[in-house]
Amino acid sequence: MASPLKITLFFSIFAIFLVSPITSKTHPLDSLTPSEFLLVRAIVTQSYPPSHHKLTFQYVGLEEPEKPLVKSWLLKPSSNPPPRQALVVIRLNHQTRELIVDLSKRSIVSDRLYGGSGYPLLTIEEQEAAANLPLKHEPFLESIKRRGLNISEVVCSTQTIGWYGELKTKRELKVTCYYLNGTINMYLRPIQGITIVADIEEMKISEYTERDVPPLPKAAGTDYRASTITPPFGPRFNAAPPTPSGQRGFKFDGNVVSWANWKFHLGFDARVGPVISLASFYDADKKKHRQVMYRSFISELFVPYQDPTEEWYHVTFFDCGEFGFGIYAVSLEPLNDCPSNAVFVDGYYAGQDGKPVRVPDVMCVFERHSGDVMWRHTEAEIPNQKIREVRPDISLVVRMVSTVGNYDYVLDCEFKPSGSIKFAVGLTGVLEVKAVPYTHTDQIREEIYGTLIADNTIGVSHDHFVTYHLDLDIDGDTNSFMKTHLITKPVSDKKIPRKSYWNVEHEIVKTESDAKIQIGLDPVELLVVNPNKKTKLGNKVGYRLVPGSVASPLLATDDYPQTRGAFTNYNVWVTPYNKSEKWAGGRYVDQSRGDDTLAVWTEKNRNIENRDIVVWYTMGFHHVPCQEDFPMMPTLSGGFELKPTNFFEYSPVLKTLPPQHLNWPDCTK
Repeated sequence: MASPLKITLFFSIFAIFLVSPITSKTHPLDSLTPSEFLLVRAIVTQSYPPSHHKLTFQYVGLEEPEKPLVKSWLLKPSSNPPPRQALVVIRLNHQTRELIVDLSKRSIVSDRLYGGSGYPLLTIEEQEAAANLPLKHEPFLESIKRRGLNISEVVCSTQTIGWYGELKTKRELKVTCYYLNGTINMYLRPIQGITIVADIEEMKISEYTERDVPPLPKAAGTDYRASTITPPFGPRFNAAPPTPSGQRGFKFDGNVVSWANWKFHLGFDARVGPVISLASFYDADKKKHRQVMYRSFISELFVPYQDPTEEWYHVTFFDCGEFGFGIYAVSLEPLNDCPSNAVFVDGYYAGQDGKPVRVPDVMCVFERHSGDVMWRHTEAEIPNQKIREVRPDISLVVRMVSTVGNYDYVLDCEFKPSGSIKFAVGLTGVLEVKAVPYTHTDQIREEIYGTLIADNTIGVSHDHFVTYHLDLDIDGDTNSFMKTHLITKPVSDKKIPRKSYWNVEHEIVKTESDAKIQIGLDPVELLVVNPNKKTKLGNKVGYRLVPGSVASPLLATDDYPQTRGAFTNYNVWVTPYNKSEKWAGGRYVDQSRGDDTLAVWTEKNRNIENRDIVVWYTMGFHHVPCQEDFPMMPTLSGGFELKPTNFFEYSPVLKTLPPQHLNWPDCTK
């Protein structure tokens, strides 16, 4: 097999060893390069020498330039770009500091001590160190021996502890341990009855209690590696994945991707993973690219488990704000994660020491030939004529996978020739399970908070709430949010036998409070429109939000996890653009108190009419586990779509050429 085509999202790999000046060729929204990470590290450590301070880098990312500066540069790319800056969050002598580092000036231009609630993004290094603590803790070693287990087969992992009204003064994690011995599927063999809390500032166990010794789930049947699977086998899909002709219809110019009528910028961030910016669609009739979306990413992923017992009540993860989607992104496997026509992209983030960490093949970009129909029609009513026209559905996909503990999240952003953008999340991996003495449902006489999915194994019920930040700029950055209500009305003409019909009533939403929506309660279409731009027929140009998987939280609104995750109380929020409001769960999520979330920001009830606005959309899943999720969960997918609505004068796919035309015209010229 030929090597998969691959590009590097940032500068070439040798740049990791250089600290070069920033050049005008850098796009203002490019993610930080390896050389820039090293420059940030050098600037920070010069001010805070590690020899005199306990210093760790918790987050380093692009400090997004002011939006008007970016748009001004786009109009004249030959001019100097906006100042290149980095947002840096460090722990310095057990305190959190937030820095802005100017890379052109090679200096710290802002340095503030954070004194609020919550702690910054966890690093992989401190989590690994905490996970190793029980393996040297004598009470734990004695417990493992009493249980007849081999300590060499024990593997531990960490969980965040949340906040439950108490005053937190330490950065702590809970440590859970698992037993291998016959499987590599560690999450399905939890060692329970033990509570371990680790102080990650002092890196020592601060609390250890042992209660009972529940049975250990069996290893048999849990290993998912192809080399260990025994008959009977399932089908072998010899025809998948398909092998295309080798032609690619998209190209990269730096980090800007062009395909069909679409053009967008692709970035990568330690906290949120893939970032899609400056998405525009070339309108051949108007002979120009028209703005659709300035910046989009997954802002937060809230996963509350539903077991309120001593060992489980704290299991309420915020995967972006506590762990980092980009930090836990994994290298993609050609032909399995991505098809053979994919282009692979590397990503970088800062390790705890500030040095760049490379994640090879962290994203892939590919054309999807789905076998579906983009549009078709057969005209059968015209005498003596047989007319049939059909076009295949082809799209462009950007994909990343983040493995946060037991779950793997497959993140897709799909661009379609119709002008639509589809966002999808696939959930797979391994369930979080609880050990119990039961081997049959008839034995159960208590509330088990999940489903018996194997001997001695409960799959605990839980939710996944995925909140997207969607900064839409529909034909410009002055937009409004519109609700199109579908209203049932009586037929007034007594001569007509029909009694009812429905029609539409448009409402331009004026404030943040009026924009909050729980989808499914009322028949309504949701649009972002540009009130200053209209079609030739007089309709406001816009894009419609087409919901997909919808779920609303079932926890009490005053429950502590839901207070922290209050941004999921509504499926849709709309806020005026504010560069600092990009993480729905707040800037410092670990042990946060819910006082810096999307729900709090919108209490200001700001005006959102005819403004630069941001739409926040939460898709969700209530997951009641079943036996088919064991031992490896088939991918559960959901998503939503942004669909042009009166954005074009007519169907943008009318003039797409059928596949036998090999020389498609370049519509961008």
